[in-house]
Amino acid sequence: MQATFQAVIEKLKQSGKTAVWQGIQRGIEREALRIKENGTLAPGDHPQELGKTLTHPTITTDYSENLLEFITPVSTDIETTLEQLRDIHRVTYRAIGDELLWPMSMPCYIGSDNDIRIAKYGDSHSGRMKSLYRRGLTYRYGATMQVIAGVHYNFSVSEEMWEELSEAEGVSDKQDFRTERYFGLIRNFKRIAWVIPYLFGASPALCKSFFSQTNNEEILQKWDFDTVGKGTVYLPYGTSLRMSDLGYTNKEQATLKITYNSLQEYVSGLRRAITTPSQQFSKIGVKIGDDYRQLNDNILQIENEFYSPIRPKQTARDGETPSQALERGGVEYVEIRALDVNPFSDVGITAQQMHFLDLMLLYCLLQPSDKMSWEQQQQADKNFTKVVMQGRDPRLSLQQNGNERLMADWLEELFADFTPLAKVLDESSGDKSYQNHLADLYEWVLNPERTLSGQILGLLKEENRDNSSLGMQLAKQYRDQLNNQQLSYYEPQDFAKWALQSERAFDDRYLQDNNVDFDTFLANYFKQAARTGQASD
Repeated sequence: MQATFQAVIEKLKQSGKTAVWQGIQRGIEREALRIKENGTLAPGDHPQELGKTLTHPTITTDYSENLLEFITPVSTDIETTLEQLRDIHRVTYRAIGDELLWPMSMPCYIGSDNDIRIAKYGDSHSGRMKSLYRRGLTYRYGATMQVIAGVHYNFSVSEEMWEELSEAEGVSDKQDFRTERYFGLIRNFKRIAWVIPYLFGASPALCKSFFSQTNNEEILQKWDFDTVGKGTVYLPYGTSLRMSDLGYTNKEQATLKITYNSLQEYVSGLRRAITTPSQQFSKIGVKIGDDYRQLNDNILQIENEFYSPIRPKQTARDGETPSQALERGGVEYVEIRALDVNPFSDVGITAQQMHFLDLMLLYCLLQPSDKMSWEQQQQADKNFTKVVMQGRDPRLSLQQNGNERLMADWLEELFADFTPLAKVLDESSGDKSYQNHLADLYEWVLNPERTLSGQILGLLKEENRDNSSLGMQLAKQYRDQLNNQQLSYYEPQDFAKWALQSERAFDDRYLQDNNVDFDTFLANYFKQAARTGQASD
């Protein structure tokens, strides 16, 4: 049986190794829409000077040509990661000229779905496949759903921590042990994932134009939105409407009951999803004449279409799907996908948030983690949705182990558990960053209006202004601020080098097609994707 939470902390402290705590590895993926000065979507192509999005290591696009994605390398220092992310923003601002980056998760004013252009990745087979996957998403869920932005937080603990944990439990297969413990982290995270929209949900309001481009007008009525300004709707206690059913939903995914009790359970569920035909999506058709509409008509076109607030990850090799990479190498890190873009940060996330996420994820890793039935997982998801919709209601109650309890009481208990972790992390570094940030966020526990969503609605109500005007004010502030700053971590020639390398790698993709036509390429890909990966090297 796994040792208790406090016993594990004491054991790790006794090792005396600073690297146990200081070796946490992190990476950020931040999405941002390019917009015009009038607050509408930028119509132009991705700037050529930034290189090719198909092959660039740090600057790419997500769904649409104007939805940028910035990726930092792995680092063990929070300030280093933020400086890297800030430099990526600085270089991008200089490349996009008069355009701005929208600082919120829910999109700016959208006049028409035609304004949302699917990202272009070239005419190589792999480039065409990426664009076609996005076209399939358009047919399945609509384009507007795909330009909602977020921030992903990639997290893993140090090798030294794994050595101490595996030694304490006397395990021999360290890869299996690590994978098992990361899946334990994921289950514990699912149980308390609602904490993230409570504290850091930053999309309590949105532009009404969002609904004119979707089939969700009935939600607008069902939720009984209030209004501020002339073009903004909001939920009075809402925290993260981005994470609600406003986003795309795939009800057939639920029938697959993808769970996190083991690597094999999880991978088997994903593999069923990419090989099981969908009654709903088969009506779209796959290839009509010479025109592809989607990659296939299965419940998921590819594994990336499966949405979860957290994913187990292993860096994939050429030709591997995400699940095959997991089968080969086990879990390398976890990806947190529940974060809204923070409008009060020039890069969408703050050091305070990163310190808190470290604490929360370490807690989830070091706590014992029972298996979760499908019913328990559904209940955890219902808790998450309640906080997304009503999280600032001080009387809100959630289900814990089959019992109702006040969310505020549960938060108090969690913050008490995070406190010894904050202390030991600070002792290993010689400062009080974790304790100070935790103390500041505890004020948000005591007063929901101090949370990000509370701050945003407070500004909108006090000034009777639109969400869009607040977004534009912040976008211009950040553009001017970052444009007037020099690079602080990278050099300009680093970005020039990456752009050139991306151009060369982009051209090389054509050589890899080996005169195989696109139909055969896709058939071979999905034949390979359906195979079970190797258990080891």
